[in-house]
Amino acid sequence: TVVLIFTFAVRIVRVSGESMRETLQDQDMLVVLNNWLCGGYEQGDIVILQRDDFYGGEPIVKRVIATEGQTVDIDFDAGVVYVDGTALEEPYTREPTWTQEGTEFPLTVPEGCVFVMGDNRNDSDDSRDSALGPVDTRCVLGRALLLAVPGPTADTEQRDWSRVGILN
Repeated sequence: TVVLIFTFAVRIVRVSGESMRETLQDQDMLVVLNNWLCGGYEQGDIVILQRDDFYGGEPIVKRVIATEGQTVDIDFDAGVVYVDGTALEEPYTREPTWTQEGTEFPLTVPEGCVFVMGDNRNDSDDSRDSALGPVDTRCVLGRALLLAVPGPTADTEQRDWSRVGILN
């Protein structure tokens, strides 16, 4: 039964890098609900995606900022992200969004796609990068459900076991 669950329903994914800091740390282990069970993605979901032509084909972990039909705009001078004209309240981000990566804004997310960004906005390769742009949901492996094993924090190099649990 356990083998079937991990084959068809969930998978374990290791976070690689600092792009989701502080929400997720490098080497965190996540339990991920497989794509075909997710039933669609919503703004705020943490997802794992993989495209052969981006980041060497390695899976990456990002947050959904907008879904199909929504318009994303970023004021890089103020560091503010807007979806459909409304500034996002993003308490999970490490710092305001200053870094541009080549995508032209405003951008309307195409049908069947999501626009994703890392929580560590100025150290994240994400949909702002014109090499990635909006991501076809068929490239999304699944939605992160919970943090199962914490990696060492960037500041202390210690594992903070109080972080284990359901992700918001």
